[in-house]
Amino acid sequence: MLNNYDFNHTENNNEMENETNTYQPLTPSGSHNNNKKNPKNSKKLAKKIGAITLSAVLFGSVAAGSFQAVNYFSPVSKTTNSSSQTSKSNSSSASLLKTTTTSDSSNKGSLDVSDITTSAMPSIVAITNKSVQEVQDYFSQFGFRGQGQTQTQETESQGSGIIIGKNDTELLMVTNNHVVEGADTLSVCFIDNKVYEANVKGTDAENDLAVIAVPLDSISDDTMSQIAVASIGDSDSLKVGEQVVAIGNALGYGQSVTTGIVSAVNRALSNNSSDTQDSNSSSDDSSSATYIQTDAAINPGNSGGALLNMNGEVIGINSAKLASTEVEGMGYAIPISRVSDIIDNLMNQTTRTKVDSDKQGTIGIKGINVTSDVQEKYNLPEGIYVSEVTSGSAAEKAGITSGSVITKFDGKSVTDIESLQDLLQYYKAGETVELTLQVPDSDSYKEKTVSISLGSKSDTSSDGNSQTNGNGNSNDRQQGGSYSPASAFSIR
Repeated sequence: MLNNYDFNHTENNNEMENETNTYQPLTPSGSHNNNKKNPKNSKKLAKKIGAITLSAVLFGSVAAGSFQAVNYFSPVSKTTNSSSQTSKSNSSSASLLKTTTTSDSSNKGSLDVSDITTSAMPSIVAITNKSVQEVQDYFSQFGFRGQGQTQTQETESQGSGIIIGKNDTELLMVTNNHVVEGADTLSVCFIDNKVYEANVKGTDAENDLAVIAVPLDSISDDTMSQIAVASIGDSDSLKVGEQVVAIGNALGYGQSVTTGIVSAVNRALSNNSSDTQDSNSSSDDSSSATYIQTDAAINPGNSGGALLNMNGEVIGINSAKLASTEVEGMGYAIPISRVSDIIDNLMNQTTRTKVDSDKQGTIGIKGINVTSDVQEKYNLPEGIYVSEVTSGSAAEKAGITSGSVITKFDGKSVTDIESLQDLLQYYKAGETVELTLQVPDSDSYKEKTVSISLGSKSDTSSDGNSQTNGNGNSNDRQQGGSYSPASAFSIR
């Protein structure tokens, strides 16, 4: 057989020689060759034919080998081979973009956010807000008990936070103001599932931001070894279409991860909504606070959690969700670059704990929330309209007059009576704080700052339930907002 043919085998060569010896060349038709073949010449001819055949085969083998060698050592060949290998590698990477089960971490596609999650999760916390509220007694609604009777009820809400730093004595976390608002007790759960009590460091209701603190001496060494401070990114450099990752305590079930893209940047909302509020419109009004819009799922409990870029950096604080049956995939986050100065300020405020009810400070006013409708109708600044100042109160002693609008308390923005009462729960009677007011000035308002020494409940009149005395009673809030704008403005 051909594949077993041995060109160097002597026996085969002899066979060819024997066959060649019997070779008779053909003569032209009608002629005869009378010359006899010389045996020696025939042998020589046979050897030549064999040698030529063997040389041809050997030459083919050598030529093929030479061709491969030239290809190997040629620069063009190297480029071609390299390109071929790169093409195969790219093809493999492209398929990995659609594969989420690959074990080769070095070839993960952009849709795989496990590395980002692993890196960022130690800096995310779950926050539990427990508060006691007064609600109407169930049986009094049906006449079984006296009308208007109330009972206390403990409520619990869930949120998220981001570890942003520490000082000499505290670990600091940023979250949304509505996550910690009205809390009687705050607790923080870290990545190791250990829970610690936290205190409010500072709040900014206008921007829906708060910083809370956990004393370092209360955190175990084991927990400290597992947590980390978040890396902060630049939200100003975000582009529409970039992939982002949201991490938070969704629905209070524990930390969960969702991913999506940046749907819009610099998005202004017509209604500053939170997880529990509905909003169904938005606009690109650059004069108002702007947000990052994303289609990453942001559910109740995600508020205060992190929105991350693909470098694992915090570029947003999840805050508002467009909650509507007609709309899906529209979540909002506060851009970190827009509020970095505010967060720095909150981090450096004095940490406060709630004061016993009988020791809380009071201001001694009756007020009305300046809603957007009132703002538009009466050209008023946002805040708390002072409709009446109680005789002998701290407000009267500080020179506060009716018709003024309170906009800040101790440097913290206040937009309604509820937020002012929540703040007062952390201040003792006798403390001196600054109040920022907008006071009437001809046809407009001008800003004025006054120092006020907070009074005690004994300083206020018996009609204390209608004043901002800071006892957190729900009746205070209803009474405080019950005055009509018309009667209030008549005092001016």
